Amino acid sequence: MAFNINEMRSQLVYGGARQNLFQVRINNPANSSGDLKSPFLVQAAQIPEAQLGVIPVFYFGRQMKLAGDRTFGDWTVTIINDEDFLIRNAMEEWSNQINRFERNVREINRYKSNATVIQYAKDGTALREYKFNGIFPSVISPIELDWGTTDQIESFQVTFSYDYWTVSGGATDNAGGE
Repeated sequence: MAFNINEMRSQLVYGGARQNLFQVRINNPANSSGDLKSPFLVQAAQIPEAQLGVIPVFYFGRQMKLAGDRTFGDWTVTIINDEDFLIRNAMEEWSNQINRFERNVREINRYKSNATVIQYAKDGTALREYKFNGIFPSVISPIELDWGTTDQIESFQVTFSYDYWTVSGGATDNAGGE
């Protein structure tokens, strides 16, 4: 029945998932000193998108679309910066070991790692867990400094490239599975 709030309410059995009930774990293969802080200081992230390419096929002027290859966009997290710069330093070291700032050399062979985003229910139980496989930092954003900014804590973003993601938990336990 249209325009009936009770019908809408009956579909939100659990009251809706909350955007702020999540945690991120990042495994840094070059410098793990910030790994223990990342679940507490990653303040924003995303559940990854699922994207399939499209192959257009034409027949007598009409287009038919076929499913193409799966692609994985970048994944960006926002991190609160503490005065110890622990996570920032670890991310810079990871990036630097992949390709040195002053020389065009790699000093780490296994530079790819993994990260996890866990979505929690309002009662604290884990609903779903997304695992990013083959991640590495491709962009570490600047930290903006401004004398006119007050009552704010520094933050920065790290954009990761990754090979693929998998998901576990919830009604579709293998949605992003293998």
